[in-house]
Amino acid sequence: MKTHANSPIAVEIPESTISAVVIGLVLAIVMGAANVYLGLYAGMTVSASIPAAVISMAIMKGIFRRGTILENNISQTLASTGETLAAGAIFTIPALVLSGAWDTFHYWETTLIIMLGGTLGVVFMVPLRRALIVDRPDLTYPEGVACSKVLIAGHEGGAGVKWIGFGLALGTVFKYLVSSLGLVMATVQGAVAAGRSVFYIGSDMSLALVSVGYIVNFRVAMQVFAGGVIGWVIAIPLLGGYTGEGSPVEYADALGKSQVRFLGVGCMLVGGIYSIWSVRTGVLGALAGLRGMSAAGGKAVARTDRDMSMMSLAVLLMIAVVATAALYDVLIGSLGVAIAATLIMVAASFIFAAVATYICGLVGSSNSPVSGMTICALLMAAGVLMALGVKGESAILATLGVAGVVCCATCAAGDMAQDLKTGQLVGSTPKRQQQMQVASVVVTAFIFAPVMTLLHQHYGIGDKLRAPQATLFASLAQGFFGDGHLPWNMVAIGAGIGVAIITLDILLARAGSTFRAHIMPVAVGIYLPFSLSVPIFIGGIIRAVVSRTSD
Repeated sequence: MKTHANSPIAVEIPESTISAVVIGLVLAIVMGAANVYLGLYAGMTVSASIPAAVISMAIMKGIFRRGTILENNISQTLASTGETLAAGAIFTIPALVLSGAWDTFHYWETTLIIMLGGTLGVVFMVPLRRALIVDRPDLTYPEGVACSKVLIAGHEGGAGVKWIGFGLALGTVFKYLVSSLGLVMATVQGAVAAGRSVFYIGSDMSLALVSVGYIVNFRVAMQVFAGGVIGWVIAIPLLGGYTGEGSPVEYADALGKSQVRFLGVGCMLVGGIYSIWSVRTGVLGALAGLRGMSAAGGKAVARTDRDMSMMSLAVLLMIAVVATAALYDVLIGSLGVAIAATLIMVAASFIFAAVATYICGLVGSSNSPVSGMTICALLMAAGVLMALGVKGESAILATLGVAGVVCCATCAAGDMAQDLKTGQLVGSTPKRQQQMQVASVVVTAFIFAPVMTLLHQHYGIGDKLRAPQATLFASLAQGFFGDGHLPWNMVAIGAGIGVAIITLDILLARAGSTFRAHIMPVAVGIYLPFSLSVPIFIGGIIRAVVSRTSD
């Protein structure tokens, strides 16, 4: 595949300049913090690569009157790390608070879970670059390709930033009308009872959720909405049980939390297992290709083919593994359990980092089953710990500690793959991107504990900020080791729904349909409150209309 014409591979071009790194790190912090809020609210984060690329180009050209395409690529690489770590952080770490294992966000423990997980994701992904990016033209990496097109079209100047500024102003005004003045209701909802069944409809009045739907595109938004229909429009009336006590809306909400969301759990679990199984051949082929890797052995390597050395990766791996074992020992208070948890974490992180990389190349980050893979990791950890006889709070801490590191590693690996694909298309040096992603992991990891603490104090994580994935993981951990109860019948039904969705997707693929039924967006839609799915769907519709109009 050809690289950008202005980035010849034979010459050195400024990349990791001070201005590019500073801009990238500032954007990583800002977009990371923004995605913490969005992820806790909606259960989904949005890619930071393209907005970061646009802002970086505007600053470089508009203020500094300079800047190469490779500098802008470094800036977006750094910035996207903040967003992807936000996903890893908010999906799992709040579960430690929601489960009662922590009474607040412990600063150093939170920071280290994110930092070590992100580092492991990069370390495990780097050796797979050639096998899964360079040598696999069939893996398209949609977000990476889209970002490269934005960078290449950077001569358009600051028009994109004007739209970002307009969107920021509009969102701020609307949020003020909702939260401060109360002129717009936060949620419009209603429900009616018919016998023992309740029929619910509702929508959050949130421009942030509309923007999520716009960014993830119509097909993903439609599948999230379809999941919401399965869970809230179909399942809640079928479950019935309404006795007239309390309002129908309150009953629907209670039923959604206690029963319906576990349909999503079963669906996510099947999605995670199926995803691993379906890409096994490609991943195993990539891992087999590692045997042929050379550390360059003094041979000259083209700038666009240079990776971090295997020695550097080995040192980072050793530091991350030892530090994680020490962290688990502090969390759990038992060295033996900490070592067992570390071994589970390393194995799961390596497997899921490879799987996430492959899936991101195949169907994009929006359809990557991170939640499903994290559930698999949590179940692996819980199973081993139960076999070892570990119980109570120590088991909860160990299980969620493993899930947290694995989730961050999985997210970081997928993000690194998209960034490296962008870099391949614009002629960057992979080594520089890899080094910058490690640097961004280390720097941005420090912001998440304060941001989550602030949001918890102001909104209440698990309350106004629903934190769907974290609530799920807390429920699973409490169900295994605490006094919680898991409705396994609903999990089993959800697994059946997942099998049905996968079957439909296979049939669509065989029929040559351009539309596909991806299981994870549907599973997320089942799990989320229906009121979140509606504005996401509206955003997807707007995206479809705009795209058709501009064609």
